[in-house]
Amino acid sequence: MAAGVYQGSRRALVNPVSGSGDHADYVERLLAGRGFDVERTEAQGDAVAFGRRAVADGVSEVCVCGGDGTINEVVRGLAAAGGLDAVTLSVVPVGTANLLAGNVGVDDVQSAVEVADTGDVRTVDVGVAAGEPFLVSTIAGLPANASLSASSDLKARLGPLAFVVTGAQEAVEFDPLDIELTAATDDGERAWTGEALCLLVGNARRFVAEGGQGNMEDGAFDVAVVERMPAPNVVAEAIGQRLLGRDTPGVTHLRASELHVTASNPIRFSRDGELVEHESLDVAVRPRTLALRVGSDYDPDPA
Repeated sequence: MAAGVYQGSRRALVNPVSGSGDHADYVERLLAGRGFDVERTEAQGDAVAFGRRAVADGVSEVCVCGGDGTINEVVRGLAAAGGLDAVTLSVVPVGTANLLAGNVGVDDVQSAVEVADTGDVRTVDVGVAAGEPFLVSTIAGLPANASLSASSDLKARLGPLAFVVTGAQEAVEFDPLDIELTAATDDGERAWTGEALCLLVGNARRFVAEGGQGNMEDGAFDVAVVERMPAPNVVAEAIGQRLLGRDTPGVTHLRASELHVTASNPIRFSRDGELVEHESLDVAVRPRTLALRVGSDYDPDPA
């Protein structure tokens, strides 16, 4: 990516291959009209470098046009440069799922650009998993990659359960996570030990049957541990909209500010769409850390 010379304090990054890949020129014109200096990603690592450079140059406003993965890369760059609390972030959703944008009341390009310019600013929690930041969720186990490949139609019908249906075939040969989990909750330390299909940690999303936005300003994650079960049961429960219900047998729900997970084998997990492996996993909340522009439909305390 060409470095460019910037006079202002507002920068935007456009990922031209996110989603359908036909948005770049249009979005660049809109953002430039609002006073943003615009760059495009050209290679892997560009988004992280963009975040680092924004902090080094004292930029005050950063807008990311892409999907959740591109946003996460920029946030990683901001964090690596020690600037998560030094910029105001906004997002223009052009990816496949756009989970963060949807949860903060931003649902189309034009309104997102307006929000990036004049939207309300909230200071939200940032999750940290294995030392790297995330805004939406960290998912370990069976659905770590299925959450990325579920069709939009399935997501529309099943919401946060779509990844379970998508990953059901994988469950036939999936070796469950043999884990030990400790969590810091409002009621003290909680422990869970056993074989799990998945561990779901939500910051901007809730992993319950009705799904939807999580509270990004409460200093806690919405956590669900789904115990091992036969693959056909996974499908049946998912289609029945009951798998992650709070009273479902085999599902443990927690509200936690910190988690420590160890497993007998390396853990594969998705952190806002980035797939990585670790032998153990530490997850913690950094409360009210990032200034984020939100749309008019954003609810700071969703029911």
